[in-house]
Amino acid sequence: MYKRKLYLFGLLSTFILLIALASAAISAHLTRTNLAQAQLAQSLLSEHQQLSSISYRLFKQLTDELIFGKNANQAKVRNKQQQIENSLNRIKSLELAQREALGLEATLGSVEDTDELEALIQGIVEEFRAIALSNDSTPLNQQQRLQTLLEVTIDNQFREAINSAVNRQTGVVSRINASIETLNSSIVWFTISLGLITCPFILLGCYWLFNALYQPLTVIRTGTDAIASGNYHYRLPETLDSEFTDLVKALNSMIARLQEHEDQADAHRKHLEFEVESRTRALKEANNKLTQLDAKRRQFMADVSHELRTPLTIIRGEAQVTLRQAAASNEIYKETLETILEQAVNLSKLVDDLLLARAEMHEFTVDLVKSDLHNLLTQNMALWQKLTKPRDLDLKWLANNEVQVLIDKDRIAQVLTILIENAHKYSYPDTPIVLRVESEGPNINVSVIDSGEGISSSDLQHVFERFVRLKRKGNGMGLGLSIAKAIAEAHHGTLRAHSTLGKGSQFTLTLPVLQDHATSLD
Repeated sequence: MYKRKLYLFGLLSTFILLIALASAAISAHLTRTNLAQAQLAQSLLSEHQQLSSISYRLFKQLTDELIFGKNANQAKVRNKQQQIENSLNRIKSLELAQREALGLEATLGSVEDTDELEALIQGIVEEFRAIALSNDSTPLNQQQRLQTLLEVTIDNQFREAINSAVNRQTGVVSRINASIETLNSSIVWFTISLGLITCPFILLGCYWLFNALYQPLTVIRTGTDAIASGNYHYRLPETLDSEFTDLVKALNSMIARLQEHEDQADAHRKHLEFEVESRTRALKEANNKLTQLDAKRRQFMADVSHELRTPLTIIRGEAQVTLRQAAASNEIYKETLETILEQAVNLSKLVDDLLLARAEMHEFTVDLVKSDLHNLLTQNMALWQKLTKPRDLDLKWLANNEVQVLIDKDRIAQVLTILIENAHKYSYPDTPIVLRVESEGPNINVSVIDSGEGISSSDLQHVFERFVRLKRKGNGMGLGLSIAKAIAEAHHGTLRAHSTLGKGSQFTLTLPVLQDHATSLD
């Protein structure tokens, strides 16, 4: 129903709009035609005035020729005659166009009078030529023929012809302007009449459509307010216009679903409360376990500290006793050294456990200072060469020599010592170990490369985990790489591993370079 009302109102409004557009188009066309005709008449009027001015100047120059001789003003006379000819041609062309536009009755005599005017001008010029050729010795002011030409032909006949043409074109311009004024008045009154007729109709139509739409919207708004207030038992009436029936049904269906969702939400809320209570209990238990773990960690630290005292006490006691003897034998010294070595091994194991515990808690303390990486490596090469005897340890420096880094030199030396010991332990005999340094953007890479059996891809992802020993070789506890990785991360760097089975492994320590000194190798 409401759709048909809208269609009816739209069709009537469109019809009125089409009438207004058609009227505007017709008025524009008529106005454009009248303006073109007015412009044409104005052009003719200007041409006649120009023809009159040029003709009078020509007559004056011909008179001067009679006075001063036949050779006076010849060029100017020819120029004026050409201008008159051009002006007459334009007048004829414009008069033909005007007659075609306005008709014979409105332009009666215009074309014919122009022909007569042309003949008159030509006759005047020929009369001047004839007087000039007559060789009459009578003074000019006494020659009857010249006086007739000047007073009768030019002053009377030519002036009347020109004035007649000008008056005729002035009348045409006046009639066209009157027509334009009449048309404009008609357009104004038509627009006013159309507005007076259509405005009340449009206002009444809008009022009618508003009333037709307001009642369903009021009903729907009442229903939505009820839904917003949580009254899910309210139902909208389904007796509105057909356009609103689907909307009302959808709203009623939504209210029913909301009621179902509300019931489900209550059930879920109760279930969630139960889950929260259960999770709270679980979190409390987890917290208790963490508390216990922290207590165990503290106990572990205390036990390690206690265990450290025992080997240190034994080492110090053995050394003191042996040194107090005035003349100790080689066997006593050997026994003392063996005891010290055994306790040093135990002490090393305890230190490894303590370092790993601190690494897992990210409690490494690093004393960062600005250092020259090249000097650090060259200073420790002798120590690392002793660790790798009898194999060769080569340093390949591929970066700029003045690489400045912010590091804890002892910690970084510890990382490289762990990597070099591992490379020495797992390399084939008599194969060299390469220590390669190269730049990578704002970072510097220090790689330890060996020629061993390599590590499989499945094992490579576990190589930095604690107590992981992929090769049952040596007496290590699988803690070194874990400690090295923790030290690298404490320096805001990384430690990566790359390996190929049968060819060897490469462990790369990446450290950030101080930007003021960062340069790349050309």
